[in-house]
Amino acid sequence: MTTRVMLLNGPNLNLLGERDSQVYGSRTLEDVESAFVELAAELGVEVVTAQSNSEGVLVDRIHEARSLDGIVINPGAYAHYSYAIRDAVEAVRVPCVEVHISNIHAREDFRHRSVISAVVDGFICGCGVYGYELALRALIKRIEEKKAGPLAAS
Repeated sequence: MTTRVMLLNGPNLNLLGERDSQVYGSRTLEDVESAFVELAAELGVEVVTAQSNSEGVLVDRIHEARSLDGIVINPGAYAHYSYAIRDAVEAVRVPCVEVHISNIHAREDFRHRSVISAVVDGFICGCGVYGYELALRALIKRIEEKKAGPLAAS
């Protein structure tokens, strides 16, 4: 059975490549998604990608991920205050890794905390778009551990 995951990107990530390159680099969202899908295929994983600037649409996509094996999510600015996204991630009960391109702890004070991080299996920030690869690899490991059962994870 093929492992299937969702790559979900939040607000303003559709502007990658145009947005502050000192913080976000020069690669576009299409570049990031293509590299993610390509790596996933090499690892035998199928990917569904989605991006939205709307909190409600992101919640809907997270709900759709119940039928998948896991989620990699970059919630963008919603990380800092969206309890709706946090609750959706917690409710779907599939492994989830949160990723941020920038180091949120080295930025403005309001960005230092993610309300979502408490309910995810992993949290990666400050690695640029390479963080997506790290997140995918961590997610796959977590999914494999979950499928193997509780004794295998220890």
